[in-house]
Amino acid sequence: MTAITRLSGWFSGLGKATSDVLPVRLGGQSLSRSPSTPVSMAGFDKALVWVIVALLMWGLVMVYSASVAMPDNPKFARYAHTHFLTRHVVSLIVAFIVAVLAFQVPMTTWEKVAPWLFVASLMLLILVLVPFIGKGVNGARRWITLGFMNFQPSELAKFAVLLYAADYMVRKMDVKERFFRAVMPMAIAIAIVGLLLLAEPDMGAFMVISVIAMGILFLGGVNARMFFVISAVVVVAFGLMVMLSDWRRERIFAYLDPWSDKYSMGKGYQLSHSLIAFGRGEVFGVGLGGSVEKLHWLPEAHTDFLMAVIGEEFGFIGVLVVIGLFMWMTRRIMHIGRQSIALDRLFAGLVAQGVGIWMGFQTFINIGVNLGALPTKGLTLPLMSYGGSAILMNLVSLAVVLRIDYENRLLMRGGRA
Repeated sequence: MTAITRLSGWFSGLGKATSDVLPVRLGGQSLSRSPSTPVSMAGFDKALVWVIVALLMWGLVMVYSASVAMPDNPKFARYAHTHFLTRHVVSLIVAFIVAVLAFQVPMTTWEKVAPWLFVASLMLLILVLVPFIGKGVNGARRWITLGFMNFQPSELAKFAVLLYAADYMVRKMDVKERFFRAVMPMAIAIAIVGLLLLAEPDMGAFMVISVIAMGILFLGGVNARMFFVISAVVVVAFGLMVMLSDWRRERIFAYLDPWSDKYSMGKGYQLSHSLIAFGRGEVFGVGLGGSVEKLHWLPEAHTDFLMAVIGEEFGFIGVLVVIGLFMWMTRRIMHIGRQSIALDRLFAGLVAQGVGIWMGFQTFINIGVNLGALPTKGLTLPLMSYGGSAILMNLVSLAVVLRIDYENRLLMRGGRA
């Protein structure tokens, strides 16, 4: 009876005219701040949750499909055929629990701890470089072993920089009047993070963090002229990093001609076999489990090149569906950020839009690399690729977005965030 009473109270107010409609939209309809509206029915964006769940479940199936044959390789002979599936399931469970806890944290608390979380991420980035603590794989030292999973501090750094940049821009609202004085401390902080990431090395993570920081900088009030100046400096800096590194230059050359005799069996090997996978998939794919390229031809098929396996098994249609889901998710996250800003919650709005930039840009880079449109980078496909740290921080960041949406709905229904 209580639920029926609440529902009747909710629907009884829909037909009443009101003059305090907010200039935002939720779920396609304008909402009013009526004190009589039950705050307990605020809820959160269920459509966004279902899209996230769909990507997670599809990713789980594809990780198993891409890794099931790996134990046939002598390098992984001691692993069971379900080894990577089991670890991925454990990562999902841990990430879900942490994400639920993150959802309980109010945005005011996230704003208070943002600087301290940034400092903690710096400490972990330093710690991963210490011998016998940081774990090295294929020449890169990026992980800290926790027993049940390997944690990658660069994933935490993305989230920490996002919160720090949003908090910084809220505190430095005079950015338009005294640009360099206001922005320089944040630029120095990002540069320190970049130096630590390049020491691992992890240029892909540094690129994502730079884009997140620049996006929040622009959304936080930097005028277009100064933003383009910063963009030019960042582009030149990344260009110099490539020019001054022999192996990075080789990656660029391999990307430009992966089929050449010089690169086809070396730095262009992954890209060439990724393109073969997409070619075999054609329009409708060869069917789930039917991929040939995952049978020891395409390295890292369950992580960085999971999209190639999707393209081979589900074809052009499957690729379009994945892109469509990510585009909808990113658009919805940005919309939640705009709603928050319209409610005069600048920090929460910048955080949500920063998460949208993060998800959208990293997805764009990963799919672009798989399709041969961009040079090879070690970035996973958010929510889908194998990787405990990435899944954990992806879900935590999305839980924060859902918290922002939840608080927005409370305010629009006359409650308190």
